[in-house]
Amino acid sequence: MTGRRPVRIVLVGGGYAGLFAYRALAARTAAAQTEITLVSADDCHNFHGFTGEVVAGLLPPAVTRTPLRKVLPRANFLHGSVTRVDRGRRTVVIVPASGGAARELTYDHLVVGCGAREALDSIPGMAAHGFTLRAPGELDRWLEHLSGLQGRSTGLRAVDSRPVVIAGGGMAGVEIAAAAADRIRAVGAENPVLLVHSGPVLLPGVRADRPAVAARAERELERLGVRVLLGAAVTAIDEDSITLLDGRRLPAAAVLATTGQRPVTLPGLESLPHDERGALVTDPTLAVAPGIWAAGDAARVAHPRSGTPVAANALWAIKAGNRLGRNLARVVNGRRPRAFGYLGLGQAMAFGIGRSATELYGFPIPGVAGWLLRLGFFLRFMPQRRRAAAVVTALVSLPWRGRFTGPPTVREVHDLPTAVAVPAA
Repeated sequence: MTGRRPVRIVLVGGGYAGLFAYRALAARTAAAQTEITLVSADDCHNFHGFTGEVVAGLLPPAVTRTPLRKVLPRANFLHGSVTRVDRGRRTVVIVPASGGAARELTYDHLVVGCGAREALDSIPGMAAHGFTLRAPGELDRWLEHLSGLQGRSTGLRAVDSRPVVIAGGGMAGVEIAAAAADRIRAVGAENPVLLVHSGPVLLPGVRADRPAVAARAERELERLGVRVLLGAAVTAIDEDSITLLDGRRLPAAAVLATTGQRPVTLPGLESLPHDERGALVTDPTLAVAPGIWAAGDAARVAHPRSGTPVAANALWAIKAGNRLGRNLARVVNGRRPRAFGYLGLGQAMAFGIGRSATELYGFPIPGVAGWLLRLGFFLRFMPQRRRAAAVVTALVSLPWRGRFTGPPTVREVHDLPTAVAVPAA
């Protein structure tokens, strides 16, 4: 490589796919070989595996957010959004999140790992009155609203007994509904949680292959007092109610949508193959076109054995990102990329400390064993060991410190201590 410029690689997205692609690439190439730039609309990597625990108040939000600058020692990090890709010139235009003039970068390889977002325009009133969890700052906004309901229950306002509505009965909806009910019950608020699902059964994807896991999840919802309304799609949201497909109007103290996500698309890549969701279609090596690669929720990756699209979740994004980074390193080193070969592991949902609906390689693992397995797996993939240690400390200290059920603080996540402080009893 002496006398030759480094290969310029631009990664778009600081989620699982982008972070694990970076790690695999940086570990297998020298600084003189590759010039890596990561562009992200959020300045933190958000670890969504513990979102349920954060909503329930078992973990502080800060432990799930890692500043990207802390975990990208070999990369140039740009906090902003890609507004244009010119495939002919191999350039991207980036607008900084803080404002200011756009910047143009040249790439040899472009990695699309910008994930997916809830489609705010799919339900009238969603953008103005609803909540989501994926966009930057949305989790904090949701927690602030739940804390406001807590304030009303303690006499700051008239008691509010309208339900908190979770729209969508997939894994995310079920876990968040359970977490919200757990939090509300813990603080003594009077808002029931209503889980609204358009289909005839909850967890249709899980139920088809793992009926015992779906049944366990339903029992946990019943234990936590979550009300379930099936065959009812939310068609509109306003400030204090929802409208259903059959015309019924129900009161609502808050509405959170988990009804499906739409891949984030990059202008300039429209001519490349996309699936019906709008995700870029990759080949077995995760390449889309010469110099263009994709992984995670923004990509349509085929399962190595069945050929069907892999699930849009953290584990598949991590594994695809890792293979993509390894393939880029192979290309840089003059070798052929390899096909994505990961076959899957299992599924897990948590419903409080020691309670879960988990399966591993098709075998259900109930209760504490499943919960510990899920915890250990997520801790392994957290981007920093100190944040993994903070998760363990927070969970162990729960009986003494109580829950994190107040509004999120302005605490600087860049300086998170290894251990979470335990308030005096």
